[in-house]
Amino acid sequence: MKGFEDLEVWQMAMSTAEAVYRLSDGLPKAELYGLTSQLRRAAVSIAANIAEGYARSGRKEYLQFLSIAQGSQAELTTLLLLVKRIYPEIEVEVVLESNARVGRMLTRLRQSLTPSNTTST
Repeated sequence: MKGFEDLEVWQMAMSTAEAVYRLSDGLPKAELYGLTSQLRRAAVSIAANIAEGYARSGRKEYLQFLSIAQGSQAELTTLLLLVKRIYPEIEVEVVLESNARVGRMLTRLRQSLTPSNTTST
């Protein structure tokens, strides 16, 4: 692996962020400093924290940044669900599923980096 750009979870997070930008373009202009801004920041934060954690020197730091990315992923889910409630005419299902996939991938990556707490006898 050459860098964070090779991580499937980072690639998926980038695709999700791109989809969020497109979706948020359809929100009313009144949401520019509200939902639009929040959606975009949360989406970008996921990929950015994956990349930043990857670039850090230790596993503990990497796990911390992945944890932050997972928090941003949950925030994005909440914001997308709010869009769905307030603006039911805006299709959010595809972006919600993409974001959920990122969440599952982050969980698996964090688990793979966390030492097992079980001992063998």
